Amino acid sequence: MCVTAVESRPAGVLGTSQGTNHRPFGARVKAFVALTKPRIIELLLITTVPVMFLAQQGVPDLKLVLLTCLGGYLSAGGANALNMYIDRDIDALMERTSQRPLVTGMVSPRECLAFGITLAVVSTLLFGLTVNWLSAWLSLGALLFYVVVYTMILKRRTSQNIVWGGIAGCLPVLIGWSSVTNSMSWAPVILFLVMFFWTPPHYWPLSMKVREDYARVGVPMLPVVASNKVVARQIVLYSWAMVGVSLLLTPLGYTGWFYTVVAVVTGGFWLWEAHGLQSRAKGGAVGAKLKEMRLFHWSITYVSLLFVAVAVDPFLR
Repeated sequence: MCVTAVESRPAGVLGTSQGTNHRPFGARVKAFVALTKPRIIELLLITTVPVMFLAQQGVPDLKLVLLTCLGGYLSAGGANALNMYIDRDIDALMERTSQRPLVTGMVSPRECLAFGITLAVVSTLLFGLTVNWLSAWLSLGALLFYVVVYTMILKRRTSQNIVWGGIAGCLPVLIGWSSVTNSMSWAPVILFLVMFFWTPPHYWPLSMKVREDYARVGVPMLPVVASNKVVARQIVLYSWAMVGVSLLLTPLGYTGWFYTVVAVVTGGFWLWEAHGLQSRAKGGAVGAKLKEMRLFHWSITYVSLLFVAVAVDPFLR
């Protein structure tokens, strides 16, 4: 496998060869927590717990929810730590990742690798022994897909990296359902597809904002290799697919009027923002005038509101 070789410790960065006296305990704890990327995991849990309510058609067992959340956090945290271990060379050269624990030297590569593997093993066993083994294998599959398929194979080779690599971030939906039912159904599959089509138009606006970072390290995110007009057109196409799929739950009998109203309103606003971005891109807007981050920020609000509606809907039917 071809891996870009670059200097992983820029000038002024704390070296890992220094003793632990130069790495205070409190800062070290925060650094290990940072390896798990807590803010990203928050989003994964937002898509996991509501599906448990949908699967239960009411309030699921609190202990099961807590165990599923803990297992999900440990699994995603392990995946994120291993991602940082593999990407530590390019993280050192990108502005937005320049303060990650491996770059600053607060955590050594060996420590990060051991930490990631430990979380992967613990999370799989936790799921298998306290929830069910279907959820355990789905969780392990998501971790391996993110680390091996996305980080090691796709990320540095193709502009479609986030499209297919995003599958790992869709699997928590299936895990939430399986943790309650120990089975699969069309409902989680539909929500899986919602997240699949959501991921590219969620991430590409951010990639447009930091395209110079990705270009500097040779990562071919779509905005690096294509014009703003091309990227915006792809965003619109994926957005329409996402909204269309999100509306399938109701005719199939899984949700009622409340979810439908939320899906239509939030999806409509999403499409308004997506087409607005496309219009600005066609008009040649660049820099602050492109306003690409408006869609990025709305994408987080959208998925939060949609999945809250998934959880609330069973109580209003």
